[in-house]
Amino acid sequence: MAPTVLAVCGRTFSKLLNHGHRNLAASMSKRAVSQVPLGFVGLGNMGKNMARNLLSKGHRLVVYDVYPEAMEAMAKQGAITAQSPAELGEQCDRIITMLPSSPHVKEVYAGKKGILSTVKTGSLLIDSSTIDPSVSQEMAKLAEAKGASFIDAPVSGGVPAAEAGTLTFMVGGNESELRAAQEILLCMGKNVIYCGGIGCGEAAKICNNMMLAISMIGTSETMILGKQLGLDPKVLNQILNVSSGKTWPSEVYSPVPGLMPNAPSSNNYEGGFGAALMTKDLGLAQNAATQTGCPTPLGSLAHQIFRLVLNHGLGKKDFSVIYQLLQGSMTK
Repeated sequence: MAPTVLAVCGRTFSKLLNHGHRNLAASMSKRAVSQVPLGFVGLGNMGKNMARNLLSKGHRLVVYDVYPEAMEAMAKQGAITAQSPAELGEQCDRIITMLPSSPHVKEVYAGKKGILSTVKTGSLLIDSSTIDPSVSQEMAKLAEAKGASFIDAPVSGGVPAAEAGTLTFMVGGNESELRAAQEILLCMGKNVIYCGGIGCGEAAKICNNMMLAISMIGTSETMILGKQLGLDPKVLNQILNVSSGKTWPSEVYSPVPGLMPNAPSSNNYEGGFGAALMTKDLGLAQNAATQTGCPTPLGSLAHQIFRLVLNHGLGKKDFSVIYQLLQGSMTK
């Protein structure tokens, strides 16, 4: 039986990406400064900001999204719109995708009107979606059969980092292809970290998001308890951020409404990273834990808690809405 992605992240994935790709890096480096437009599929909360940063850095951009209004908004900023992923694939030889889930990635790449139906030989395909690592492996094999190269490059940093162009990219694939992609990725982020073979970027992202969910729950519980004990939330948050209890939520993404004006919690939990997507990512983490026999009791509990958020009909709210669930004041 073939090894899972989690078994190959520490070594070269040469069987999948064969010697036929060794010359891709040189050709892609030349294209990085060419006038051939970049393609971008998926203009949601994250994707639209990533696309804007590419435009602001002077790249010509062809975009596609299932929602016409999302494409219209990008067209007003100078992007060219395509009517399908296939049409986009005809025009571009470097394509970034930012999609909600594994089924969306399969459809955009391998569907009837998918990118791979028209992809050019030698194209570089960069998927920044958070999906099952095995799907990244599958898409890489299909791309290779078409003479193209596929890497997984999920991101961390959330909407604020997407807006600021300071995302962290976790990349899985052939290391020479990472070098070819880096010029593009650094237009949208400040850190590009090579994780190993195809799917290893996804593995890193799944682990990161499991930790993020756990820390958001812990931060929310802490702030609620402090409030019940009579502490001013601002004072408690200040203490956390200069003490050993500091977390990413406490520092830049507080779940407490009004504490940080730019956080989704201060905007009725609108925008940001949807609770449904966090629940999906926690499910991916639990699948990986089952496959590897790795005990993740807190990850499992976090998954159950976020499923409660979905049961309350709040899947489209930012995942920091978990604060509302825990304090018992759910509002749709």
